[in-house]
Amino acid sequence: MEIGMKEVREEIDLIDKELVLLLARRQKCIEMAAMVKNDKNLIVDEERIEDVVNKVTSFGDSCGLNKDISEPLWRKLIELSIEHEFKELDQIKNSN
Repeated sequence: MEIGMKEVREEIDLIDKELVLLLARRQKCIEMAAMVKNDKNLIVDEERIEDVVNKVTSFGDSCGLNKDISEPLWRKLIELSIEHEFKELDQIKNSN
């Protein structure tokens, strides 16, 4: 059986849905972290950022994910997560 572009795109669409579900779970963890930290000075942790990136790129490499994709993708994800955490903390502070 020959695989065509339609099948490839359908597989990508399914994977995208799975990724969205996982990213939503990750976002909830970021929101919980904002509540736990409860201090803007604790949000950016450079050591933790490098640890996460190293773990992801190492695991990605073992799964066949190119570091040229995993590293910039996770750095952007972390950057956006930090921005979201700041916003969450502001909402927490403003609701009190």
